[in-house]
Order: sequence, then C-alpha cells, then structure tokens
Amino acid sequence: MDPNFLPCFLLLLCIVAFADAGSVGVNYGRIANNLPSAVKVVNLVKSQGLERVKVYDTDPAVLKALSGSGIKVTVDLPNQLLYSAAKYPNFARSWVQKNIVAYHPSTQIESIAVGNEVFVDPHNTTKFLIPAMKNIHQALVKFNLHSSIKVSSPIALSALQSSYPSSAGSFRPELIEPVFKPMLDFLRQTGSYLMVNAYPFFAYESNSDVISLDYALFRENPGVVDSGNGLKYFNLFDAQIDAVFAALSALKYDDVKMVVTETGWPSKGDENEVGASVENAAAYNGNLVRRILTGGGTPLKPQADLTVYLFALFNENEKDGPTSERNYGLFYPDQQKVYDIPFTVEGLKNYKAPSRSPVSGGQQVSAPVRGGVSKSTTGNTWCVANPDAGKEKLQAALDFACGEGGADCRPIQPDATCYSPNTLVAHSSFAFNSYYQKKGRGMGDCYFGGAAFVVTQEPSAYFSLISSISCLFWLLLANLRMIGLI
Repeated sequence: MDPNFLPCFLLLLCIVAFADAGSVGVNYGRIANNLPSAVKVVNLVKSQGLERVKVYDTDPAVLKALSGSGIKVTVDLPNQLLYSAAKYPNFARSWVQKNIVAYHPSTQIESIAVGNEVFVDPHNTTKFLIPAMKNIHQALVKFNLHSSIKVSSPIALSALQSSYPSSAGSFRPELIEPVFKPMLDFLRQTGSYLMVNAYPFFAYESNSDVISLDYALFRENPGVVDSGNGLKYFNLFDAQIDAVFAALSALKYDDVKMVVTETGWPSKGDENEVGASVENAAAYNGNLVRRILTGGGTPLKPQADLTVYLFALFNENEKDGPTSERNYGLFYPDQQKVYDIPFTVEGLKNYKAPSRSPVSGGQQVSAPVRGGVSKSTTGNTWCVANPDAGKEKLQAALDFACGEGGADCRPIQPDATCYSPNTLVAHSSFAFNSYYQKKGRGMGDCYFGGAAFVVTQEPSAYFSLISSISCLFWLLLANLRMIGLI
C-alpha cells in the first residue's frame, strides 16, 4: 500500500464530514453607544470567516453595509410591530417592501425572525404571532421571495413545560393548541425551521452545585444517561436541544428542522452569577464551534447538523440587567477579541480549548442561602420559589429539582393532585420544597441559584396557590418523612 494513501484518505474523510457539518453565525446586537460603524463591523465579520449574521431590526445602515458581502443575513421584525403585522396585511406588505425587497438579493437575507421570545414578552404579544408570521410570508409570496427567504420566530427554552430528562421534553400545555401547532404547521408548509434560543449558562448558574462545569462547557466528563431512552449525553447543550426535538416529536412534528438562533456564555458577571468568566466563555464558545463545525447531530438526532448563532458579536454597554447581560460579546467595541477562539474549520486545526479553571472570576463561589436556615437551628422550615427570580431561572431550577434532584414531582403533573393552579411559581414551590425536605433541610438545599428561599413559618401565601387538602397532604408527608415519623 502506498504510504501516503492513509493520510490522504483520512483527509478526504474529514473534508466530506465537514462539508456535511453545521454552520456558525453570530448575533449582531447594537444596544451600546460605543460600537464601530456598520461598514467596519462587516469587515470584522468577514475577516473572522463568519458567513452568517443575525440582527435585531432592519437598520438601513447595517443592511447597506452587508450588501455584496456574501454574508447570509437574518433580520428581525421587532415585537412591538407584531400587532400591526398581524392586524393589517398592507402593513406587512409595506414592511417587506421597505426592509426586504429594497435590499435583497444584494444583501443576502435568508430569513426573517418575526418577534423574539414572544412568549415571555411582558406586553402580551403572543396572540399576534401566528397571524403576523402568515402575513409576512404572504407579502414575500407577493414579491416572489418566499422560496429564498424563510419566516420563523425564536423561542426561549422557557416555552418548554419539561426539559429533563431530554426524552421527556414537552411544550407548555397552554401554548400547544393556540400557538405551537399552528406555528409548526406553518413551518412545515413553508419549508421553514423552528428558531430556538438555548443558554446552558442559565441552567448551570442556577444549579452549579449539581451540574458539572465540564458537562456545561463540552469538556471531558463521565456523561449523563437519559433515564427515558438510555441515550448518553456529554454536554448540556445537546441535552437542551434534544429536549426541544422531543417536544416536537411528542406533537408529531419530527420533520421540522431547528436553528439555534442564540447561545453563548458571559465573560463577566455579578458575584452571584456563578460560572461567568473569560475562561469559561472561551471554553463554551470555542468547544461549541468545534462541536458544530466537525459535524454530527445530537444523540437523539444524529443526522441533524445544526446552524448556530453565537451571542453576541460585541459587549453591549447599554443593556439592562445583571453584569452578564453586558458581557456576552466575542469582541470589545474596539474590535479586539475578548478571548481567542476560531470560527472556521481551518481555524480549528491549531485550536486548543482553555484548560480547567475556577468556577467564576478566578474564585470558587459558594452559594449563600437566603434566610440562612438549617435544620440544626430551626424546627419546621419550608423552601418556596422566589417569584422575582424570572421565568428562565425558575424553569431551569424546576427542571433540575424534578430531574437530577430527585424531587417527587408526580403531584404536579397534568391531571394530578397538585397540578392546579398551573403556574410556574406554584409548581416550583412544590418541587423545591420536596427537594429541600428530601435533602434534610441542609444549608444550601434551598438556593437554586437564587430561585428559592427558606421560610420559617408555614408559607400560606405560597401554599394558598396549591391549597387543596390532598396537595397539603403531600407536603406534610414530605416533612414527616424528613423527621422520621413515617
């Protein structure tokens, strides 16, 4: 055999594999007052070998700068325009003509995101989503652009009722008939795909005491076996994506494809934002790029090569919220890298991911317990959900409690004793307390990344949410088991 045959053959296999691999793009957000011009940004994106960009509006300067660049573009119709696009087909046609037709195909617009995470929009725009998507699509048909430009809408993982284990993934029941089924029918009929925003950081931050950092960052780890189907997961990203695939499958929409329109990891955070560091952000995004560009789907969908958009291109200094919100950028506003990772197959050849480092900011963060209660200092105590924690954090903590945490969540399943009222706070309070009692009410057992806290008097304000006699019986049972009376 020719000694050069094997290396050449292996190289050919790699080229074929990469040709069928996924694609990496970037989100270009602009909530900042110190960013470079759109022309400079386009040159930066091209210099990094990125072939896809997602923007959150249709700013003329940005779309003009992208003209002739060869970069594929996803634009956004903002949530505040959903009402008009849904109610007035003429508005949708005018919007498409002004913001799409005027630039395409010189600016290669490949998709329109109608709204963004509409289900968590406080302005209650969910009911306008499907009509708006249909009107935008009909406008594309009018201009004969419907074959080349797809219409979808990014959802957050909070749209899932359950995400752990992945095989039990399901959409929130109240959204299935009015929103998900008609949206998935629309995506199927138009050949489009479901847009999903997935952030393993949120799940890790809320449950860093039980979720391995290596598992969250795509590093070597023993893996987690899905108790529902026996599949083994070696990273949290795959597990989250497969939870969405499972939810699609449960509704018989296995054929609908998926694009991850946002994912990322912050390089800096507040003291309580466990895991936010330059080292961890570099590891997550660098290993994710390798994971996507070297091909292969998820354990549940091994053929599902994904397109993934990293969040975000720049640190954005005018964003509200915790420190992390202003530190997801791959680049500083002066166009210098926050950390060095590749974005292309060529760049991966000499790339070595950062080695293990402390959890956050170079220091190990210990989770304080709100209320400071332990079983050695008190009699009866309860763990309840913090309603101010936000839906993302509560949902991630609930998924953990009912999954890996081993809480008894049978009573809060559909049609079960404590399912009603069907609210995230009520279900979380039940699950958190079940976990807390099971663990013996120890220090740190009622934290969940700030999503819960301990109370020392019977929490009637919370348990009134789940006040049936049978439901209270389950709670009493948990306490009696903990103190050894049964």
